[in-house]
Amino acid sequence: MIAFQGRSNRFQSFLNNETFLYILKRVLQALLTLLLASALSFLIIQLAPGDYLDNLKQDPKISKIRLKELAQQFGLDNQPQQGFTVEWLKWVARGYWKWLKQVVTRGDFGNSFVYSRSVASLLAERIPNTLLLAISSIIVTWAIAIPLGIIGAVQQNKISDRILRVISYIGQGFPSFITALLLLIIAQNLSPLFPIGGMTSINHENLSPLGKLLDLLWHMILPTIALSITSFAGLQRLMRGELLDVLRQDYIQTARAKGLPENKVIYVHALRNAINPLVTILGFEFASLLGGSFIAEFFFNWPGLGRLILDAVRRQDLYLVMGSLMMGAAMLIIGNLLADLLLKAVDPRIKLEDLK
Repeated sequence: MIAFQGRSNRFQSFLNNETFLYILKRVLQALLTLLLASALSFLIIQLAPGDYLDNLKQDPKISKIRLKELAQQFGLDNQPQQGFTVEWLKWVARGYWKWLKQVVTRGDFGNSFVYSRSVASLLAERIPNTLLLAISSIIVTWAIAIPLGIIGAVQQNKISDRILRVISYIGQGFPSFITALLLLIIAQNLSPLFPIGGMTSINHENLSPLGKLLDLLWHMILPTIALSITSFAGLQRLMRGELLDVLRQDYIQTARAKGLPENKVIYVHALRNAINPLVTILGFEFASLLGGSFIAEFFFNWPGLGRLILDAVRRQDLYLVMGSLMMGAAMLIIGNLLADLLLKAVDPRIKLEDLK
């Protein structure tokens, strides 16, 4: 009886835990966000002129009977004329409700028109590739930008600081597609020093486990750099500015007056407070990397989610577009949630209920 009461008290304490309640609240908000986003996305996709069958209609080898069968198979039959008419809105609502019901009840996002496969299986293949690229880019960005930002703040207005500021301005001024194109040109001229594209080499399956890992890392170098340059430049400037603000605070001057070593003042007292705003934007940075990854994936032929969405939109693959958008939105929501939890871990004084 005592043991049961102990477990019951621990369970009740867990339910009343601030972190658990915050996560539960964010999950409920995320479900509502995904519902509204899916409805709006479905409506916008249907508003686009034409559909997947338009390209097939131009092929003389495909008969009208076959086109009619495909229209029934894909749920594109009996479509009224596009526009905000009552009949058209009812047709869109029926299609959305059918799609939403199978997602909620069976986890089925439908079948891709182009690939003739389930959308879930396609997403399961592509999402890890995009996450791998985004996470590696964040690691590289932070590993370079944070130390350089600290150097810029400590060496304010000195030659090293001015050089770093010029580098950050140049980095921010380069669009991602220009950076990716330049890296691709460099890779072609330095071949076979860098792989021109793809995720693995032709003989990848014949390599040892260590060889497969090294081959994957080798192919990640250029797309990771392409995603990191712009993010690194902005993060470096932000780190420099935040650290400079903290170093001017009274408690930092007090620590120096007490005779604490400069390294301890900077890396123990100042840096801990200066890095909090950077942790806050981690979720947004993760979101921007997922949104901008299609550029690197396109140029370097990386089989990721961004490239899949781009191809699906271009070919009007309805259910693949919907599934990709929902997975992308879910990943962004999770990224922002993890950033909030990380901020709480870095600074225990922060209350999760105060985070918006």
